[in-house]
This record gives sequence, structure tokens and C-alpha cells, in this order.
Amino acid sequence: MVDGILSPILEKLTSMAVDEAKEQVRLVTGVGKEAEKLTRKLRTIQTVLNGAEKRQIKEETVRLRDACYDMEDVLGEWNTARLKLQIDGVDDHENDALVPKKKVCSFFPAASCFGCKPIFLRRRIALKMKDINETLDDIAKQKAEFGFAVNVINSNERADQRVPSISSIDESEIFGRETQKNDLVNRLLCESSEEQKGPCVISLVGMGGIGKTTLAQLAYNNDDVKNHFEKRIWVCVSDPFDVFRIARAIIEALTGSASNFGDFQSLTQYFEEHVEGKKFLLVLDDVWNEDYSKWEPFYNCLKSGFHGSKILITTRKETVARIMGSAHFISVNVLSEMECWSVFQSLAISGKTIGKRENLEKIGREIVKKCKGLPLAAKTIASLLRSKNTEKEWQNILESEIWELEAIEKGLLAPLLLSYKELPSKVKRCFSYCAVFPKDYKIRKHKLIELWMAQGYLSEKGAKEMEDIGEEYFNILASRSFFQDFKKYDDGEISNCKMHDIVHDFAQYLCSNECLTVEIHSGEELAISSFGEKKILHLLLTLRRGASVPISNIWDNVKRLRGLRSFLVKSDEYSWSSEVLPQLFDKLTCLRVLKLEGSERWSSVNDIKEIPTNIEKLLHLKYLNLYSQREIEKLPETLCELYNLERLNVDDCENLRELPRGIGKLRKLMYLDNEGTESLRYLPVGIGELIRLRRVSKFVVGGGYDRACSLGSLKKLNLLRQCSIHGLGDVSDAGEARRAELEKKKNLVELELHFDRLRDGDEEQAGRRENEEDEDERLLEALGPPPNLKKLVIGDYRGRRNVVPKNWIMSLTNLRVLRLCGCRNCEHLPPLGKLPSLESLVIWRMESVKRVGNEFLGVESDTDGSSVIAFPKLTQLTFDYMEELEEWDIETAIKGEIIIMPRLSSLTIEFCHKLKALPDHLLQKTTLQKLKIWDGCPILEERCRKETGEDWKNWKNWKNWKSGISGLQ
Repeated sequence: MVDGILSPILEKLTSMAVDEAKEQVRLVTGVGKEAEKLTRKLRTIQTVLNGAEKRQIKEETVRLRDACYDMEDVLGEWNTARLKLQIDGVDDHENDALVPKKKVCSFFPAASCFGCKPIFLRRRIALKMKDINETLDDIAKQKAEFGFAVNVINSNERADQRVPSISSIDESEIFGRETQKNDLVNRLLCESSEEQKGPCVISLVGMGGIGKTTLAQLAYNNDDVKNHFEKRIWVCVSDPFDVFRIARAIIEALTGSASNFGDFQSLTQYFEEHVEGKKFLLVLDDVWNEDYSKWEPFYNCLKSGFHGSKILITTRKETVARIMGSAHFISVNVLSEMECWSVFQSLAISGKTIGKRENLEKIGREIVKKCKGLPLAAKTIASLLRSKNTEKEWQNILESEIWELEAIEKGLLAPLLLSYKELPSKVKRCFSYCAVFPKDYKIRKHKLIELWMAQGYLSEKGAKEMEDIGEEYFNILASRSFFQDFKKYDDGEISNCKMHDIVHDFAQYLCSNECLTVEIHSGEELAISSFGEKKILHLLLTLRRGASVPISNIWDNVKRLRGLRSFLVKSDEYSWSSEVLPQLFDKLTCLRVLKLEGSERWSSVNDIKEIPTNIEKLLHLKYLNLYSQREIEKLPETLCELYNLERLNVDDCENLRELPRGIGKLRKLMYLDNEGTESLRYLPVGIGELIRLRRVSKFVVGGGYDRACSLGSLKKLNLLRQCSIHGLGDVSDAGEARRAELEKKKNLVELELHFDRLRDGDEEQAGRRENEEDEDERLLEALGPPPNLKKLVIGDYRGRRNVVPKNWIMSLTNLRVLRLCGCRNCEHLPPLGKLPSLESLVIWRMESVKRVGNEFLGVESDTDGSSVIAFPKLTQLTFDYMEELEEWDIETAIKGEIIIMPRLSSLTIEFCHKLKALPDHLLQKTTLQKLKIWDGCPILEERCRKETGEDWKNWKNWKNWKSGISGLQ
């Protein structure tokens, strides 16, 4: 993994030297010499590492890794000093100072560089470089050619953690286990003896990755088992055995929600009441607990269930099964070689040509033998070989020396190491970072990519954005089975995933416990012992309600975390002291990521009240997340000294009134997430200088505030990909709209235009515009459509026509999603059927539309007789709160063949009180799979009522009808 750190460092050293030459900015002589030494030594280390990877398992030593991290920090300081010089200018006449070609002027308030005098900062950078050079010299003396020790996880350290589980499973992908599955199902269905008091416990016992969870899933989803039990509950337990969390999970499964309880007694009482009299099957997956005192009170609560209830546990330790009073033990064994081969060939060989299959099968069968019947090993190696088509590549895997390490093989790390070795060096760092999440954690793909970006693991390549690079890296890891349990959006894109426990342990093993997860429960304190003697770089801290972080302990804890690079805090109504954050900011100066999310509950009494001014000390910070901190009203001006900040998240900070006026100094800012900031009335004028911005969730314009940005501030922001513009109802100058030059923003793919009014006070005081209908129409025409737009939302538009102007219709050839919301004065729908790529359309609260006809299709009545397709790609259509809509029909007088919505699969009608009927062409369609007619559609509800409705007969014989009609009584 050290090479993954070294490569970016060398890139930075080289690029910084080139940049300085271009900008004619001179460094202190000492810094230059030390930088040259570092470059030579780091290149030597990199060469040795490339050779070491071929013969070693782990390509790092702790000292070398730490030196690399120190080097990253020093380069960060050096680069930040240069950036500050460019933005603020430095008036320093000393001959060894950083000297610009000419002083840079700025209207922003000046601040001392990182709280230090410039000369002190330069001297400190030079000294740090010298110290790192000395460290590398020392390493070279002690380790010939920077040799690396092989570190092997002790067999007692749980190298064989299991897959984080869910209850669902695709049985078509499972091979073997038929006999054991039948045995387990029979045990679950057989009646318990009359003497049995409490649920019967059955245990599946075996090593990690052997298939215990898979076997439990097969039984859990068996139809006979489903019919036998009134309630089925699946809980992934893992370590530690947290009875509070387990009980909450069971209650949520039984009731559909998890109520809040302050103590275990009230929780267990509620839990007992909901279990009482029910015949249930409870699966406790991955149990480690060997303390009977923790199990006994929990089991006693389950005794109120109906006779015949069963508890199925999976565990790696037979002692755990005995402590939990198991009546039956089922040992889960390895797959047979034939079954293991089926797993392997379905992934590695399936899809290859017959000729290649014959050549590779012999080698593949030899590889399967080395998998020793372990399903995970077979799957992991098969995923690795899936993209390899030559015998030489397969033979190299077969002959790998890594398999000879018995401890690694038994720990199931060997197949992971093989896949890991094949990863590009930069992807290796991305993988190991995932160890910061707890086991069984639902990893959101885009959030993970954001964290990778903040750590500097991703870099732009030509026209490729960092997010796109992150997607590539994620897909590489997913294809090698480092991720699993994927959840997807409707369009097939992965939304979240999990990591197998073994994979998680493997990531921890690689990064030598750099990552740590700590959870503090009610009545507990954050203690020094939580961190042990580890050098933690990435910390995820969860503070439950009632948790405590004593001020007296802050400094002692922080001393061990001075090199922390990620501090991810999730608080559950944790009460922040005004003294905690200043102490943290004062010492955690290496942070790249600071995530201080507020509670997701409505209560905000314990949220952070303000951000300390000494946040400027976090000079390396790239990602600041203050999501849902509802008590924050403003951010300090010193935040604008964070020159490396790339992402600022203040989503749902509903009381935030203003952003710092010096925000224009944040030249590296790419993402401003400020959705849900209901009190935000304007953005500072400096926002127009942030030319690297890719996303602004809420771009507030107009309002008449001093120092507020305008529509014209968008002119330079040509890298924008997503932008939601608010406050257009306060804009009356169409010329200002033209100055935004939206039509030139080729990168803009998601755009929202909200004609709302954000000025304080009533409309009279705010200066209600005259002829606002005409002004909105002129304003929209002047904005002009970006050429590559894929998603468009128009809200609160007051014009009577042209809610989507004609010139827009001709240009929106790539538009896939369109939302028209609250356009209350429009009397007719635009000709949206002309949009060739439109897939999803929502029309909401267009209160003046009484009829939808041919104009909606965009088909002229005098068509020349040729075939016309209206809405060629539309799959989802929604009419919502169209309270005056009475008719929706197509005139038959149009000449020629008209094909209407040939791909429509989902139609939703809500609160259309006066709508009399659906058009005939929809009633005759065969592609529609889902029809929802919800409250507020009394006439339609009657026509579509099951069996008796006039239109029911039109649907009941549809061959591909899947979801049926919902929303009807």
C-alpha cells in the first residue's frame, strides 16, 4: 500500500516544481534542496517496492508508511502556502521569503497564514522535510534495500470473519448444500417437545466464509418454513453482542418501526409484549458472545413466544452454541470439489468461447483444488480470472507463492491477497480505507467516493472528473468481490453495498489498524482505552443519546489522534459542549475529512450551536460535512482560510442564514451542498469566482441583499454539472439571465429553475413585480437551455404559456427527466411528446390546466400521413394535484399513424378530482405494468374499481400486467 501513497507524492513534487517555475514563485533555498533529496529517495523506494510486490505479501513497514504520510502533510502545507500567496498576496520583503512576481490584490479580509508568521511557516516546512529525509536514511540503514517484513494475522485474531448478512438470497446462484438445507428445514418444522420451555435453539457451526449464512438464508426463505411460522425475523449480530441493538432490530421487524427507549428494562418489556403468543423464527446470524450473563436475560424475553418457536444461530465457535443452549448442532462443512468447481466455473469460465474453455478448464480445476472447498475463495478467484483469457495469466495465479503460507490460507486471506495484488496501486488505497466502516455497514457508493476524493486518492485525468474516476475504482472493487449485497436504483445504478466480514478484516490487516470504529452508548464515556496504542488515521465515532465526552479526556484522547485524517462523527442527540470543538480543531490539524452530522430526528436542542473560529487551523481540510446541524445560523469568516476545501455540506441546516462573505477565496471548492437551508436568502457575490464548482444544490439569486450574487454570477462557472437556482421570482431583468450564459454550459446535466420569492417580509414590502406573468416568460426565454441537459425541474413559474419554451423543446434532445411543479397560471401543457429521450415526466399542481389533448403530444393535425411517435422513450408518467383537469383525450382527426408512449410502464394519477377518464390509447396499451390511482380521484376510482368498474375489463386480460392497480379499495 505504500506505493499507493508514494506515487501521488512524487506527482505532487514534480507538478509543484513545474507550477512554481511557471508562476515565478521562489522557495526558500533549504526547502528546494530538501525537496530534491526527497524526490531522489522516494523514486528509489518506489523501484524497490515494485520488485518487493513480486515476492512479498505486504509492501510496507509502519515507519516507511508514516514517513509517507508526513511527507503528504508537508507537501500540503507547502502547496497551501503557495495558494494563499496567489489569493491574498504576501507583503514580505525578506530575501529568503516566498516572493511573488507581483503582489496579488484581494478584497477579502487578510489573515495570517495558518496562524503563523510567513517566515516561521517556511522554516517549519524546510525542517519537516529535513526530518523526513533523516527518517528515510535511518530506514535505509536498518532495512537493506528497504526490505519489508511479512506480517501475518494471528489465527486468534479472527481472520475468518463472515459475510454481513441479509435474509434474501438468489437460489439459482447456490451450488450444493441440498442435503444440509433439507436437514435444517426439517429441524425447523418439527414440533418441540412438551418439556421444552422457551424457543428451541438450533446452531449452524463452521468457519468463516464456509456458507453458514447461505444455508440459513436457504432455510429462512423455504416456502414450508414461511407458512409454518407467524413471524420470521433476521438479525445480523456480529461482535459485540449488543442486546439493546438486537432487541431494537427485532421490535422493528415485528412492528415496522423501532421506538426510542432510554433503558434496557423498558425496551425488553416492550419486546416481550410483542413476542408474546406469536410463533416465530428468529435467526441470529454471526454470534460471537461467550458470556452467558448477556444471553440469559435476552433469552428469557423470548420465552413468551408461542410453543414451537425456533431460534437459529450461526456461529464459528461450538462453545458459543453450547452457551446459548442449542438443542441441535449442524456442522457446516466445505463444498465438495465438484460443487466448488460449479461456483468457480459459473463466474470464471461462463461466457468464454468453447475453445478458450477447453484450454482453461484444466488449470481452473487445479486452482479450485487449492480453494479447499471454500465458497468465498472460489468466488473471489473466479471473479479475478473472469477478465483474464490466456493460459499464462491463469497459470500465474495457480503458481502463486502466496498459497504456500498456511496461516494466510487458513484465514481465507490468500484469495483476497491475490485479487488485491492485481489492483492498481491507487485502487488499493481506496479499498483499505473501507476498513473505517464497522462490519455489516451499509456503504453508500457516492458517499464513499466523496471520502476517497477528500483523502486525495482520486485525481482528474484529462476530461475525466474525479467522481468518474471514483466510479471506475468502485466498479473494479465490486467486480473482484470486495463488495457485495448490492442495492440498485431503478436505472440499475448501484446505490449501496456491504463488505464481507473477512474482506473487512483483510482491509484492517493491510492498513495495520489505521482505521477505527468506536460507538459510545448511553451512560458511557469516550475513554483513552478506546484507541489503544494504535496510530489511528481514520476514526468513525458514533455517539448515542446520553453518551459523554468529558472535557478532561479530550486532550488525552487527541494526543493519540494528532495525525487523524478522517473524523466521522455521527451523533444521536448528543449534546455538544462549546469547549469540545475548539480543542479538537486546535490539535487535529492533519484532518482531510470532518463530518459532524446532526441528529436525523426533528429535535435540534443538542445540535452544534456555532462553528469555532479556529477552524482555520484545519488547513488540509477538503471535506466539511455539517449535515442537519439545525442550530447553526452562520459560518465563521475564518472558514474561508481553508484553501484546500473541495466539498462543503450544509444540507438541512435549516437556520443557516448566510455563508461567509469571503467564500470566493475557496478556489478549490467543487461541491456546495446546501439543500434544505430554508433560512438562506442569498449567496455571497464571491461565489461567482469559484470556477471549479461542479454542484450547487441551492443557488440563491436576487433578493436585493447587499453583497448578494446575481444570475450573472453563474457566467464563469462552466464546470457546473448540477445546479438548482432559487429566487427567480425576485428577478425582473432578463438581461441578467442572459449574462448567466446557461446555454454555454456543456457540462450542466441537472438544472432546476425555481421562480419562488425569497425576500423577507410580505409581498408588498418585498416589492411585488408588476406583470409577473410576462416577466417570468421573458426570464425563462432568456435563460436558454444547456446543450447536454438530462434532468430539468421548473417550479413556481407564473407565466401563462411556454413553461418549456419552443426553443428549449428543440434543444433538449438529451433530456431524460422532467418535473413541472406549481406552474399555476399555465393553461396548456407544452408539446413534450417531441422530446426524443424523455423517460420520466411529473406534472404537479398546474392548477389552470383543464384539458390535455393533442398539443401535449406535439403532433400537428395536418401531419403528412407518415408515422409519428409521441413520447418515444417515456416509461414513467405522473399527474399530481391537477385539480382543474377534466379531460385527457386524443383527437382522432389527425392524419397518419400515431404511436403514443410505446414504452410507458408506470402511470400515477393523484388528486385529480375532476378527471373523468383515461384516454383510450392508454386503456388499450399492453406495455403498462403499474397503474396507481390514489386519493382525490373519485371519478377515476369508480371507473377502475376491480370487477365492477367500467374500465376494469380493459385491463384484466393484459398478458404482461405485473403490479396491478393500486390505490383502489
